[in-house]
Amino acid sequence: MSDAAGRPAPRSLTAPAVALAAVGAATAYVAEVDPNRPGHYPTCPFLLVTGWWCPACGGLRCVHELTRGDLSAALHDNVLVVVSVLLATALWARWTYRAARGRRSPVPGLSRRWLWGLIAVLVAFTVLRNLPSGSFLAPPSVPLAQL
Repeated sequence: MSDAAGRPAPRSLTAPAVALAAVGAATAYVAEVDPNRPGHYPTCPFLLVTGWWCPACGGLRCVHELTRGDLSAALHDNVLVVVSVLLATALWARWTYRAARGRRSPVPGLSRRWLWGLIAVLVAFTVLRNLPSGSFLAPPSVPLAQL
């Protein structure tokens, strides 16, 4: 749909705007409710059961630090989340750009190769951050009793 000047109708930007609002609201909540203070968020079930950091452990603290502009602390909390935020931001920007130009931008499914690659990265990251040699990838230790 276009207007008289041939520009795409603003409706094409609805989906990217709704996505931005949803992610923005969740991020604002994490910015205000500090994950470093016990009692605000549930403990990771994987951590409780295994004692291992999962790929997302430290993610809330990472996002909290990103909202504070502390990239160093965010990277220390969860480097994978920082990379994911950068990738998601780039994909959202591309989606918005294409929508503004009136181009369809369907969300493609992951091919098997990409899916297996993603699983391999998540497993490797999880194992490495739980080894003594990869402890630099683990979030700062918080006693389970405080979680």
